[in-house]
Amino acid sequence: QLQLVESGGGLVQPGGSLRLSCAASGFTLDYYAIGWFRQAPGKEREGVSCISRGGSTNYADSVKGRFTISRDNAKNTVYLQMNSLKPEDTAVYYCAAERAYGCSGDVREYNYWGQGTQVTVSS
Repeated sequence: QLQLVESGGGLVQPGGSLRLSCAASGFTLDYYAIGWFRQAPGKEREGVSCISRGGSTNYADSVKGRFTISRDNAKNTVYLQMNSLKPEDTAVYYCAAERAYGCSGDVREYNYWGQGTQVTVSS
């Protein structure tokens, strides 16, 4: 069974950091581009960052310079390092896999999704 599992979310103060993990089982991430998305209450799901099969990365303007996406194919895991967190980063964060070389910020391009992990930034 193909599955993505996110972990690493939690409650953090503004300015703090979290590292999210997205672990795949039942398939090899080597053949997939991976995206991180988030959805805040009452808002649409939006692209945060993505990484291609070759390691090229893209970021939403709102997180550039603060978030870093990386992949460890040996561990079949993708990470999202989030620094300098702001209250507006509060959302459920999802990872998704797209069987393609390049990556996209469009939710419609992704084939497999995790269940999400809550990130809350608050003092």
